[in-house]
Amino acid sequence: MSKAGALDLASGVGGKIDKTEVLSAVEKYEKYHVCYGGEEEARKSNYTDMVNKYYDLVTSFYEYGWGESFHFAPRWKGESLRESIKRHEHFLALQLGLKPGQKVLDVGCGIGGPLREIARFSSASITGLNNNEYQITRGKELNRIVGVDKTCNFVKADFMKLPFSENSFDAVYAIEATCHAPDAYGCYKEIYRVLKPGQCFAAYEWCMTDAFHPNNQEHQKIKAEIEIGDGLPDIRLTGKCLEALKQAGFEVIWENDLAVDSPQPWYLPLDKSRISFSSFRLTAVGRFITKNMVKALEFVGLAPPGSQRVQDFLEKAAEGLVEGGKREIFTPMYFFLARKPLSESQ
Repeated sequence: MSKAGALDLASGVGGKIDKTEVLSAVEKYEKYHVCYGGEEEARKSNYTDMVNKYYDLVTSFYEYGWGESFHFAPRWKGESLRESIKRHEHFLALQLGLKPGQKVLDVGCGIGGPLREIARFSSASITGLNNNEYQITRGKELNRIVGVDKTCNFVKADFMKLPFSENSFDAVYAIEATCHAPDAYGCYKEIYRVLKPGQCFAAYEWCMTDAFHPNNQEHQKIKAEIEIGDGLPDIRLTGKCLEALKQAGFEVIWENDLAVDSPQPWYLPLDKSRISFSSFRLTAVGRFITKNMVKALEFVGLAPPGSQRVQDFLEKAAEGLVEGGKREIFTPMYFFLARKPLSESQ
């Protein structure tokens, strides 16, 4: 698990964006969202620009706080955050039945933390798909360091328009990534197209649960905080994901919100009432230290102008995620395993 230092965080803010343009990018990104008067349709129609700006701005913060795998996990008592993240990745690989030499697609792979872990766990050959150049560059470097660069690679592309021929992959998975898609059906249909008949697609989706009430202003505020803090055009209900899967042609083998039966709350690493030394940077004290460190680094010119603003909307996201989790109106781990039929008539 990589742990970027303070200077890595400072130098990485903005990703491929010119450092003199980071503040402008932050302002443009913020305007997409409800808190700043943005509209859902604008976020959906401009999702490529919005999501790219988001990951250019936040990737170094994510790696500083989370390591290489930017996702949550159900957690047992006595289990560290890193252990739970690994187990979550292994669980997905086991559900797909991954085997040595299989050709697998990771849709929305980030900097490739899960890709590397699953590749070493299963000996499968994994292609990571990502539309953000900065994350791909970072992922390639980390693949080379751990020695999976010969069997795993990255492709820069939009997951709404996959650059692969039909029936190309033995398995496809997505970990908290396809929530960025403006249209679940369109995304799942593309995955269906490139998956071999009889093979499976598994994912962890970010969703609003059935406890979410659209007319509840507090619920809407929490949803908006998660959307701006996590680069989302919208957050779908679990039922909408299920509906889109079936519409795309998949047979749903099983699905469940894994947050419901988690022995410890999935949002525990971000909860301000808790202190942890193993994931200290994610705690309230750790985030307070990071905020002031970023402020100081920006003041002395080591971090570009706008870095504090990025930290601010990430903090807003953390608050929304914790509240959404406590009220059980949001889950980052709606899991499903779906199969592409052997023939279209099945």
